[in-house]
Amino acid sequence: MAEMCHMPYLKPPLFVRAVFNKIAMKFGLFGAVTLIVRGRKTGEPKSIPVIPVDHDGARYIISTRGESEWVLNLRKSGTCELSTAKGTNRFKATEVPTEKRPPLIAAYRILAGKTVDTYFTSLPDPADHPTFRLEKAD
Repeated sequence: MAEMCHMPYLKPPLFVRAVFNKIAMKFGLFGAVTLIVRGRKTGEPKSIPVIPVDHDGARYIISTRGESEWVLNLRKSGTCELSTAKGTNRFKATEVPTEKRPPLIAAYRILAGKTVDTYFTSLPDPADHPTFRLEKAD
């Protein structure tokens, strides 16, 4: 279980939250898919664009902005859905220990490109980027 302490978080600007995220999810910009996870307080589904990365036969999602709401929600629920134009799949999520994150982050940065560089410059420690391994749930 993750320790309960203050973790860094880069809050997205209003434009990103209100406009860009919706466009990214709708059109799959930069390889984005829609992550759907239940809110830990409301139980209501919350949607956010993520770019999943496949590495060594497994699929991962990485929080570029640190300790985000979706991270907190996913830790509590342990399950999520990824939705694309082709359909929606349900996953069990397991947080990756910090020491195993560097190769996953490196693969993610190659996949996502320069658009994510500023997040990793601002938060250079792999501990600041919660990472989850996704396994299809039946």
